[in-house]
Amino acid sequence: MKLPKELYNGILIFLGIAVYFLLMAVLGLSHLFYLRLLNVLFIFYGVNKTIQMNLKEGETSFISNAVSAMATSVVGVSLSVLGLLIYSYAKGGDAYVASLSETFLFGGNPSVPTYCICLLFEGIASSVIVTMMLMLYTNNKYVAD
Repeated sequence: MKLPKELYNGILIFLGIAVYFLLMAVLGLSHLFYLRLLNVLFIFYGVNKTIQMNLKEGETSFISNAVSAMATSVVGVSLSVLGLLIYSYAKGGDAYVASLSETFLFGGNPSVPTYCICLLFEGIASSVIVTMMLMLYTNNKYVAD
């Protein structure tokens, strides 16, 4: 059984982000918040791969490619947030999230679910931005009305 390209590339995004963050933790670099922002590169990779696969298959409709690209990024972000949820509880729950929030965007003392929901919304927003950037970049390859 062949996985849909959106799911396959979404899983690639998740694996890239997971390995990247685990590597940062092993190397002791997880406190550097600007390195955490580089995870958007994995989203760019997965979404671009979906768009290129669609174009190779002859799909030249802007809307269907945009939906496919958006689905890829949302799958990747959702799996990544789910992975963070499981990892956070494995590392100590709210105490672990409190150590993350000291160097990131959150103030106060967020719980694991609050942290994950906020990251999910942030991830979906970045998914929309990445999708639109790549769709506009490849705009000349689509059929005009």
